[in-house]
Amino acid sequence: MVDYVMILGFAAGALTTLALLPQAIKSWKTKSTKDISFAWIIVLIVGVALWLIYGILIDSLPIMVANIFTLILSSIILILKINYK
Repeated sequence: MVDYVMILGFAAGALTTLALLPQAIKSWKTKSTKDISFAWIIVLIVGVALWLIYGILIDSLPIMVANIFTLILSSIILILKINYK
């Protein structure tokens, strides 16, 4: 049986996670993050970490998977922000 709610969760997680990919690629290629707000990336990382904890607590695989990958991508952007300024 197909679990449409689970599919919906994974689709939503994939799209919101992939939304960070163009920024990470552009920052890596241009070696510039001057237009990225430091406060924004910190708030995003804290929020995503809280979503991950929430997903673990309610045992929701889509929330956990999406937020693990979002945390990785947003952390990469933070590292680029710190290194490239």
